[in-house]
Amino acid sequence: MPDLLQIGGITDTMRNRLSAAFTIHQLDDFNADKITHVVTNGHDGVNPELLASLPNLKVVSGYGVGYDAIDAEEAARRGIIVTHTPNVLNQEVATTAVMLMLACYREMLRDDAYVRSGEWEAKGGAPLTRSADNQTVGILGLGRIGQAIADKLAPWNAKIIYHTRSKKDVPYTYYDNLTDMARDADVLICITPGGPSTNKIVSAKVLAALGAQGTLINVSRGSVVDEAAMITALQDGTLGWAGLDVFEGEPHVPQALRDLPNTVLLPHVGSATVETRAAMGALTVDNLLQHLKDGTVITAVPECAHL
Repeated sequence: MPDLLQIGGITDTMRNRLSAAFTIHQLDDFNADKITHVVTNGHDGVNPELLASLPNLKVVSGYGVGYDAIDAEEAARRGIIVTHTPNVLNQEVATTAVMLMLACYREMLRDDAYVRSGEWEAKGGAPLTRSADNQTVGILGLGRIGQAIADKLAPWNAKIIYHTRSKKDVPYTYYDNLTDMARDADVLICITPGGPSTNKIVSAKVLAALGAQGTLINVSRGSVVDEAAMITALQDGTLGWAGLDVFEGEPHVPQALRDLPNTVLLPHVGSATVETRAAMGALTVDNLLQHLKDGTVITAVPECAHL
């Protein structure tokens, strides 16, 4: 059987399907010359040194939609196909983005603590919160998940504005300047890919434009936001709230961020439901098995679509 290198964890269902077709190796025990396929995830990816050391590699199958931890351009140059799991997680990540927005607007964590502490009984009603209706929502990265976010916001009568590298054929207002969009938005939702081109694209300047009444939601990659600038803005009140599912050095989250009362923090669980993770795992394996069958894959990343 062909040899598969496993990077990171996989589910029992994935392992059972893969072990029927591959000899599975772990990072601490493999022969680089024999590895033809790799299964990994968006966080671990394949580091450049490891990628370079696998001379007979044909496919890297990634569990997750993000693949910035894999050098897809170098892989494509070598004729290696990189795959990911788009579409199957769109709705779940979009739900997480909307949930974070609503949790910030309605101060869900604050009011939950208010009840649990006994303060409601002792002090009376909690302070008022903000309505999430009729807000202007700026979406950074209007791809498949960004569109799903816009769709899910329809019941709240949101005005959708967006910033991407190029204008799309959608019924929303396009901004070619992210700072200008942030200035006009009540909420900025980040769902753009990670990588060098978007590193810290949400800068101190963008955060200042979003402003003291603004809410930042990040369900993309921690690298997209200047985390230090965000913490400062949240501390000094020049940014109102932040709902975050991703962090720059995750799973490490700075204590200063954890201490802030105007944040909602999740442990990168945007797609983490039983149903969605099962679909992601199935597609990850399907890409590998189809390649064994006929040399093609189902969901190659754009850089490798021509292979």
